[in-house]
Amino acid sequence: MPRILIIEDDTDINNSTAEYLRRQDCQCLQAFSGTEGRLLWQAGGADLLLVDLMLPGLSGGGLIEEIRKTSQVPVIVLSAKTELSDKVELLGLGADDYLTKPYQLEELWARILVQLRHASAAPGGALLRYRDWALDLEEMTLTVAGQPVNLTAHEFKIVELLAGRPKRVFTKQQIYEAVWREDYAVEDKTITVHISNIRAKLRPTGTDSYIQTVWGIGFKLAEA
Repeated sequence: MPRILIIEDDTDINNSTAEYLRRQDCQCLQAFSGTEGRLLWQAGGADLLLVDLMLPGLSGGGLIEEIRKTSQVPVIVLSAKTELSDKVELLGLGADDYLTKPYQLEELWARILVQLRHASAAPGGALLRYRDWALDLEEMTLTVAGQPVNLTAHEFKIVELLAGRPKRVFTKQQIYEAVWREDYAVEDKTITVHISNIRAKLRPTGTDSYIQTVWGIGFKLAEA
């Protein structure tokens, strides 16, 4: 589920864009000023940013400049400016694409998919996100709002399995066989112990409640 941060001060445009993207199974964060957008970015990051230029507080251009100091996250600029010089300037600041208002939501979605594909193909781009979790599938690391959580290899694989299908209930047998790749032993308490350890490590981040017990069946992630 891509995590997209929309930074747009026009309430109607912001809300309609977010509503459309949620129908495409995206998780949307909404900011209505450059300053608010920076705070949301710093709090939890995103897989892609949609940034208006003319924002109250911190400008869209200023925000992109700040983000590019530490991240290569895809950025699509949304603006009413149509001059070629404006587009060149924004691409020079580090924007990946530029869409002129008014735009069709279908075209925006197509451009988002292109940028997400490029990001996932880049080194270090194998990321899986669920709410405040960010899993780097290559490095096998989990961060929560930028805070690292030290998981063992088996613990990470359990979290990855749950985050990859957040609406699915997994039985203990399914988790064991997917992670350990061997037959599940009857009455084995391995999964229960590992889930308990994962929750304990997540507790300082306030996200231990993301993993829910489905009594008599197994485990799943809480609804976002």
